[in-house]
Amino acid sequence: MKAIFRIMAVVALPFATPVHAIVGGAAPAADGIGRSVVTIVGSRGNSCSGTLIAPDLVLSVAHCVGPGATYKIVEYGGDRQPRLRDVRRVATHPGFDMKTMLAHRATADVSLLQLETPKANPSAIGVPTAPLAAGNRFTIAGIGVTIRGSGKSAGVVRSADLVATGHPGTLQIRLVDPAAGGTRAGLGACTGDSGGPVFEDQQGKQVVVGIVDWSTGPNGSDGCGGLTGVTPLTLYRDWIVQTARRWGSALAAP
Repeated sequence: MKAIFRIMAVVALPFATPVHAIVGGAAPAADGIGRSVVTIVGSRGNSCSGTLIAPDLVLSVAHCVGPGATYKIVEYGGDRQPRLRDVRRVATHPGFDMKTMLAHRATADVSLLQLETPKANPSAIGVPTAPLAAGNRFTIAGIGVTIRGSGKSAGVVRSADLVATGHPGTLQIRLVDPAAGGTRAGLGACTGDSGGPVFEDQQGKQVVVGIVDWSTGPNGSDGCGGLTGVTPLTLYRDWIVQTARRWGSALAAP
């Protein structure tokens, strides 16, 4: 049976209760870092974000591309009408555990999708600058909702500058809006932003060093605008490079 795809602004992911979309008045980011951000849609109706890291390779989260479904990439032409691009194959990191992710604990929540035909404007990947410490600055991007529960507010690439909080490490980084501190509603990821890129400025260049994974509301409540959970690429960059090499994909140069 042929899979049926519906291009929707955003819907809840059936695999988890992860990140929603960037809320708190985040600015559109159609140019610059936003040019490598893509929308992933599944045959079950789920939608999330991803990052083009090679002309034919998209980086996202494992919980977005569960088994038993097929996936496509949404592309917008000059007329702003959505078009679907075919995905050739999908790989999830073998260390990913769904139950661990749902508990907001660190796991290998990383996936790759290879496109049938190449696309322009990939971003380079790297790892966060050491030492990781509270206050380090990162930029997240995604296509999720700007108002929780409002699918009509999604579908536009937006970005937000956040800072690390708590005790960031190689397994997980938690980000907050520096103006809100996680105790009141501020900038942060929300529905549809799962799988979006986390950039760090490294010698004047924006490098993808992590993936948006989950979110909370203020003070750890349900929702968005509090914490944004990030899976750093520190432990997973080698797997990405090896998979890309095996598939014949040329990663963007740093």
